[in-house]
Order: sequence, then C-alpha cells, then structure tokens
Amino acid sequence: MSRIHDMGGRLGYGPVQPTLDAAVFAQDWHARALAVTLAAGALGQWNLDMMRHARECLWPGDYMRFGYYEKWLAALADMLVAQGLVSTQELRTGQAQGPSPLAARRLSAAAVGPALARGAPTQRHTTGPSPWPVGARVRTLLPARNMRVAGGHTRLPAYLAGKPGRVLMQHGSHILPDSHAHGLGEAPEPLYTVVFDAAEVWGQPERAGDEITADVWHSYLAPE
Repeated sequence: MSRIHDMGGRLGYGPVQPTLDAAVFAQDWHARALAVTLAAGALGQWNLDMMRHARECLWPGDYMRFGYYEKWLAALADMLVAQGLVSTQELRTGQAQGPSPLAARRLSAAAVGPALARGAPTQRHTTGPSPWPVGARVRTLLPARNMRVAGGHTRLPAYLAGKPGRVLMQHGSHILPDSHAHGLGEAPEPLYTVVFDAAEVWGQPERAGDEITADVWHSYLAPE
C-alpha cells in the first residue's frame, strides 16, 4: 500500500534547502516532544518499528499539515491509546483517571544518559539465508511492499522498487522491520548496502555516473 510518507522522488516539492541554523531544536517544545516519546518508549509496550509504522499511518491530511515533531506526538498519542495505556478522555483533559500499572517502569532522570548510550542494537546472529556476496547483481522487489502483512510497514522506498543494483557492503543480520513493526517477531535476516545507478532510479540524474546507496534487507532482493 502506498502511503503519504513515502515521498522520495516525487516531483513538485522543490529543492532541499539545508538550514545553517545551529540550534538543536527549532522550538523549545520540540525537545519536550522528543523526551516524552523516549520516556514512553521505555515502558516497553512497543518497539521502534511499531512507532515508525504509527507515524506512517497518520491521516494523510494531518501528515502533510504537521511538522516533524507534531507527527511524533500524534503517533505517540495513537500508540498510547491503541495499547490501552491512555484513554481518549485522558488525552482531552490532560488528567489521568487513575494510577498507571506501568508507573514503576518510568524512566528516571538518572537513567536517561545510560539508556541513550545503550541504544537498541538491531544486529542478531542467525542461521538464515546465505547472504549475497559483495559485488552481486540484484534487483529490488516490485512493488515495494510488506510481504508478510498487507499494507504493512516496509523500509524499501517506492522509488527503489524494481531497480537493479549491486551489493556494496554486508552488515550481518538485523531485525526485519516488516515483521517487527507488526508484533510478528524479530525475523532477522542479512542487511546490505546496495548501490544503484542514479540514471536507473531517476531517469535524468544531475550528473552522469551519480549513484544512490540504500540499506536493503535480504528479502527485498532477487537475483538480477
């Protein structure tokens, strides 16, 4: 299923204009949005891929209208309600209707630094499919879609669907987002950096010989 977030390669949005503003957050509330999202994630009721999928599933009109951290907060609110942690009434009033059963899991200020430093590594050891060797010629799936869940989350962008490429690097086996985002397990498989000819992807690259690299999971690929 095509979603509004998969905007790469679409015409009409104009050039990317990088800002020279050195501020970490454009507005003070952006830092609070990041903090509350990380704190809620520490409750252990969802994973990173589930939250990414929640952002993708925002109503298209809201997705286009919202700024970056507005998307974060909207997806967080949806996830909290979907998991039964917060009611819509509590969201409307800003008042809890009772103590949370997960209060003991709250992320204390002292735990923030170690938690961020620890991160959430996705590499796993697996005896799954033999990886493609470096230099192998491959082609991505067409269309770009989740092969396990209809309309589900995938990390293969639409602009790379059905494109030929070459394996540039191997990264070992990593959690498959297409499974992880839907509570179907980690299902780790080989992950690669694949290089694509920009002319194959865009038709008219800015310069002849330009290339595009992307991190691509094993199940997104077939032999060329």
